[in-house]
Amino acid sequence: MKKINRNIIAGLAVAAVFITGGCTKRGDLIPEAPSKFTPGNTLTTPAAFRAALLNLNLSVRFEFFGDSAPMLTESIFTDAAVEGTTDKTTPAQDLNIRITPTANLNSDDYNKIGRYWQVWWQGVHDANVIISRIDYAKWPSADERDKVLSGAYFHRAYRYYRLVHEFGDVPLVLKEETGVNIGYFTTQRMVILKQMKTDLDFAVTKLVDNGNKGEPSKGAAAHLLTKINLALGLFDDAIASANIAINGPYALMTNRFGIVAGDATKNVVWDLHRPENKSISANTEALYVVIDRETLEGATPNGSQVMRNCVPMWHNGTILTPGALKPGISDKITEESPLTLWYGRGIGRLRGTPYATKYIWTDNTDLRHAKGMWMDMTDLVYNQPALKTSDPAWYGKHLEQYTSSNVNQRFLNGAKDTIRAWFGWPHYKVFIGSGPIAVDKWWSPPRGTNTDWYVFRLAETYLLRAEAYWWKGQNALAMADINKVRARANAQLLTDDSKVNIGTILDERQ
Repeated sequence: MKKINRNIIAGLAVAAVFITGGCTKRGDLIPEAPSKFTPGNTLTTPAAFRAALLNLNLSVRFEFFGDSAPMLTESIFTDAAVEGTTDKTTPAQDLNIRITPTANLNSDDYNKIGRYWQVWWQGVHDANVIISRIDYAKWPSADERDKVLSGAYFHRAYRYYRLVHEFGDVPLVLKEETGVNIGYFTTQRMVILKQMKTDLDFAVTKLVDNGNKGEPSKGAAAHLLTKINLALGLFDDAIASANIAINGPYALMTNRFGIVAGDATKNVVWDLHRPENKSISANTEALYVVIDRETLEGATPNGSQVMRNCVPMWHNGTILTPGALKPGISDKITEESPLTLWYGRGIGRLRGTPYATKYIWTDNTDLRHAKGMWMDMTDLVYNQPALKTSDPAWYGKHLEQYTSSNVNQRFLNGAKDTIRAWFGWPHYKVFIGSGPIAVDKWWSPPRGTNTDWYVFRLAETYLLRAEAYWWKGQNALAMADINKVRARANAQLLTDDSKVNIGTILDERQ
């Protein structure tokens, strides 16, 4: 990681201001720059442009980190998850009230729809500053210029791809705006995607695959181009762009690697999702990652909190024993069976749906759903020390799923709150471990810490190509790509391509 040029960041931020209080005279709509660090003063050298491009890489991180990260909002609007919060009505539960344009759209206690809108548009603007001013610097070669330009094209395309799929038709802005614009009009989504395709067709010819971690690679640009080609219905183009990544210097990770490769109780899927392994050179599957380390300048203050948000809230007396109906779980990390130390202390803010947690898991060999990788509530044990005297028959036993026959009891499946406290979760994905707890302030209680995070990974590229093949009626080729991913996970391979459909692909993506 390179250090950020603060002057460049300040200049980009200044350029993004539409109206300030510093107008030269009444009614003058030309804002005064609050500092000297305007793009015209700072974007004058290749180094300055590279620093501005680095800022675009850093601004991708917002989606994945912090409490109630925006990715939770996006997830609950899919069939993968629902809002798990049950102690307040402010989250996106009553959608008629909670997701209107004038609602609170940027809060941990509501949703992060507005956060997406703000950050994507800031990124479009920052990319446009680079694109519009690319020839203001004297470049050592045309190739160096084109690499920076391609990086800006990638970032603008990434943000527009997300904007049109989250919000539909939006304005298309392709150059730096230096004055106030009050005449925005929306552009059809397909028109926007066609322009992004043109930009990425150029970018994949200039970006490289051996650059710095945390920066978009040629493979990442090809992957994003494949998504856009699919959205445009250009299936031959989607196959061709997917081939660029698949036939490049990337490969699915099939052997143990990285920091815990010697732990025989784990497997390669566990290795793939260890924070320490996502950006190392041995990982040939990562196309694009965001890097967030506590030791780096600009690190997210409390890192990833997905463990806190995606693990069930079993503490606070929520889980009761079937016998004497006593609180069954303690969240203290000093207990004989310290569940929160092993799995994290969750609050169940994001609850997986039955589709995501049950229906798609069709065999017992899949490493992604193996014991110790995937957790079900019945894998936990009653660890509350008080049970040794109050309900000793259940202390240390596995949680039992049951349905109470007493209608006066307020719980089913062994929990008072079955929405928030009783569901399965992908432990291997959300367990963001740490070093010694005593020195990690974000692990008190255990809820996550700083980590790198995948944005694009080769496994998805195979499934994107499979979708393109399926739309072309080439089911055998689609099945072969799906099986590449399933084989790595030791899942049962598909054998009848006549049964492969879009649902098969979507299930595998989930």
